[in-house]
Amino acid sequence: MAQPFVEPCSRGVIEAEPCPRELGRDIPPRRREIVLAACVLASSMAFIDGSALSVALPSLRADLGADLVSVQWVLNGYVLALASLTLIGGALADVYGKARMLSVGCLVFGMASAACALAPSAAWLIAARVVQGTAAALLTPASLALIGATYPRDERNRAIGVWAAASALTTAGGPILGGWLTETFGWPAVFWINPPLAFVAVGLLLVSAPEDRREPRRFDVIGAIILATALGLVAYALSQIGPSKSQGATGDPSLSTLPIAAVAGLGIVGLALYARWECRSEHPMTPPRLVKNRAFFGLNVATLLIYAGLSIMFFLLPFDLIDRRGLPSTEAGLAFLPFTLGVGILSRAFGGLADKIGARSMLMVGSAGAALAYVWMTLGKEASLAIGIVGPMALVGLSFAVLVAPLTASVMSSVEDADEGLASGINNAASRIAQLAGVATAAGIASFASGYEIGLMAAAAVSLAGTVAVATMVPETAKEASDLQKT
Repeated sequence: MAQPFVEPCSRGVIEAEPCPRELGRDIPPRRREIVLAACVLASSMAFIDGSALSVALPSLRADLGADLVSVQWVLNGYVLALASLTLIGGALADVYGKARMLSVGCLVFGMASAACALAPSAAWLIAARVVQGTAAALLTPASLALIGATYPRDERNRAIGVWAAASALTTAGGPILGGWLTETFGWPAVFWINPPLAFVAVGLLLVSAPEDRREPRRFDVIGAIILATALGLVAYALSQIGPSKSQGATGDPSLSTLPIAAVAGLGIVGLALYARWECRSEHPMTPPRLVKNRAFFGLNVATLLIYAGLSIMFFLLPFDLIDRRGLPSTEAGLAFLPFTLGVGILSRAFGGLADKIGARSMLMVGSAGAALAYVWMTLGKEASLAIGIVGPMALVGLSFAVLVAPLTASVMSSVEDADEGLASGINNAASRIAQLAGVATAAGIASFASGYEIGLMAAAAVSLAGTVAVATMVPETAKEASDLQKT
């Protein structure tokens, strides 16, 4: 993660694991609790790192003398590796053991975090963030799957509740903690949080992790390479949007616009090549049968659009709060609280409401509400902090509370039971790809004179496009989704 929100389908990854009790592998309660603590610590590293880093970006940019394009690669180098490799990370956990891969991921994540903290330049920091994202691709799916492999099916709700509460706490407190650390010790302190957590998590796993049930799996390495390359090219092209990127040394915009267009074209060709490869691969990361599932495809399109809008806003907001409004980093972190608390406190209640009135209506209301909040934030640029930031952020939090639980339920119900784990992983990857595109777009748009307003309106536009995707591609009821699976 590099933004203060949790992937929509993390619960689905846990639920998809076979019940250990049914496999004759019941684990003593005390050991289960220690494993859960290790998994929570591992996940918390990623959540704290992402949410705390958001408010440190302006300080980091000033200290390293970096431009916005370089700053966005501090986020996107991490996300590119995570989005491209997370499905392979899940397969590695199945083959080599969930606890083992979680331990490896934690150790690499901790060491990469230390390298980030010691970075003397933006290039060093970006390289270390790519390593950090690779480690996150190992630890994130392994930590979720290990919870499912440790807890019997009838006890998972409590374990998921603990994990979800810890996730909500760390995502809510991350911006405030990051702001205080940046203000008090400087931006490197944000990264020094992780190494102690990593070593504690590994120690807990060494003394308590059960013996892993390993499965033979093959890896779509070629697909991951094609996807990473294509996404990187598209993200680079998006980050070059704007007047400061379009002028060559001679002052002729076409001299630099053409190469950028060529890079974007190569990225699009790469995505098409990935789709073609997945159809031919014997062990695809995204099986064609899921792509042909209209409901599942529509939900992932909606996820891409809705989360891209959120990512645009989250990238632009800290710079407005700190650079233009002049807020200290700690106070800037507090501005994120209405969002994180809204999602954390209200999601469960709205999930129950979705069961009564239908998920599609909730998804449409949530995405449209987020678009309205971004427009409000645009119009409130010169208004007080309460009117221009706190109010819109509360509306964004309410909107995502409305849509997150129905999105998870819809993704899970749109596929057969055997595909639930894979479907959850793909939807989580979609939210990360959305973040990659959103941050890159925001960095490019920010070079315009009115980049903040243009960026927020772009966020509103893609969120509304997400509403349209839900309305036109997602069935109204679970029965319709089931019927679509059979056609």
